[in-house]
Amino acid sequence: QVQLVESGGGLVQPGGSLRLSCAASGSIFSIGAMGWYRQTPGKQRDLVATITSTGSTNYADSVKGRFTISRDNAKNTVYLQMNSLKPEDTAVYYCKMYIRRTATTMYYWGQGTQVTVSS
Repeated sequence: QVQLVESGGGLVQPGGSLRLSCAASGSIFSIGAMGWYRQTPGKQRDLVATITSTGSTNYADSVKGRFTISRDNAKNTVYLQMNSLKPEDTAVYYCKMYIRRTATTMYYWGQGTQVTVSS
């Protein structure tokens, strides 16, 4: 079994910062790409940022210059540092990892963490 557990969401004022974490546990051989996505009610889940196993990053235009994705391979963890938050960043944030186990390689999702930006 593989489990992704997210933490760090909450309520923050506009202009504030939050740091999301997502840790994978279980029977894991290796992890490839990691990423963060977000979703609001009635909308599709959108890409926020991704990071490859070698550290290459990609960001949605709406978060470039404000969000930073990073990873700690020793801890099987991906982070999302979010600065200069705006009300339109309010969403449920999900992490996603491409995990190789002994017999399978597939994408896994976290359970989601709510981020609310409001005064």
